[in-house]
Amino acid sequence: MVSDLSGVPRGKILPARKFLSSLRNKGLRLPESVFTQTVTGGYPDDDPIGIEDQDVLLVPDPTTVRMVPWYDEPTAQVISDCVYHAGAPVTVAPRHVLQRVLALYAARGWHPIVAPELEFFLVKINDDPDYPLEPPPGRSGRAETGSQAYGIDAVNEFDPLFEDIYDHCEAQGLDVDTLHHEAGAAQMEINFNHGDSLALADQVFLFKRTVRQVALSHKVYATFMAKPLEGQPGSSMHLHQSIIGAEDGRNLFADADGADSDLFRWHIAGLQRHLPEAMLLLAPNVNSYRRLVPDWGAPINMHWGYDNRTVSLRVPYSDAASRRVENRLSGADANPYLAIAASLACGYLGMVEQTDPSRPIKGSAYSRAHALPRHLPDAVERFSRARALQDVLGEDFARVLISVKWAEWDAYQHVISSWEREYLLLNV
Repeated sequence: MVSDLSGVPRGKILPARKFLSSLRNKGLRLPESVFTQTVTGGYPDDDPIGIEDQDVLLVPDPTTVRMVPWYDEPTAQVISDCVYHAGAPVTVAPRHVLQRVLALYAARGWHPIVAPELEFFLVKINDDPDYPLEPPPGRSGRAETGSQAYGIDAVNEFDPLFEDIYDHCEAQGLDVDTLHHEAGAAQMEINFNHGDSLALADQVFLFKRTVRQVALSHKVYATFMAKPLEGQPGSSMHLHQSIIGAEDGRNLFADADGADSDLFRWHIAGLQRHLPEAMLLLAPNVNSYRRLVPDWGAPINMHWGYDNRTVSLRVPYSDAASRRVENRLSGADANPYLAIAASLACGYLGMVEQTDPSRPIKGSAYSRAHALPRHLPDAVERFSRARALQDVLGEDFARVLISVKWAEWDAYQHVISSWEREYLLLNV
């Protein structure tokens, strides 16, 4: 399988013997248009990759082979890279976009380390998209109605489900760490241990699929929508990131005496300057921008500070070896390959440009001006003008992403919401 732009697994299912023979005869192929499919299943009208829709070859990455623990029949899954017939990489594939950014780091002797924190909601089975989502009942038979942040007993309400999640993650080698209850009703967060950026993107990609499958087996939905429930906080994918030396493994965000290094400050400056242009990769859907509102635990501007959860860029107090910045912008709905690529690309540009960040702030960043895109078209337009960022991520990828997101916005514009029927039907 591969990840499309939305993070949806796409690919083929086949017997093991045919998979092995395909490695010899290059028989595993997908149409190139798999990377221009919108989240609604449609395609842009402007054919950003060409009308021919040629085949691309799947090149399985053997380091990603894992058993699928929820199948009765022994079944493996493998993540693939994609190349054209002549061997050139498919530059619009999300996994390649991250690999492209990592190659820029490697050329300078830098190795990025990330640790994602992923939030999601459990909700009752809902077969009517016009009906609002609701928290599911737990073992007590009651659904949550208030905030249970860090509540142990609230997590225990769903112990059988989480025991299966941990078992399935262990079977797949997914390096998940702590689990806790978040502020929303039946909202949870699972953190990953820090490690190699591509490996962690692969793990988050597989983890989201795993959680959804386990939830279905327990007769509930798990959703990574950025804002699934009205009156509840949204779900994020916070990214802790640091840079180590490729040769000595030393954290380059701290000097020998433990103080913040120049590279650390330049990295933050790059995030401050370029992340507003990259919001299309961190907040990729129309629903994403419902999360980015004041006083709901999500950022609204590009300030940074030490141990301050109201800012976009939080620097936890740490020793020199653990010096890092937490990017709090990304939603749980983001494609992990693209969110990590965007965050690292912006930090890379800052280190290359060697610009200084603003002063860290204390107190609430919500008292400062809103400085992020407020809706999807704003994000598309800002990304369209971001030449330096597009150069890092790849111009072909940028063109396809812009085309797909405009197509998704056009599809959304055809939908009449319940809010419009409620307040406009008889009043205007």
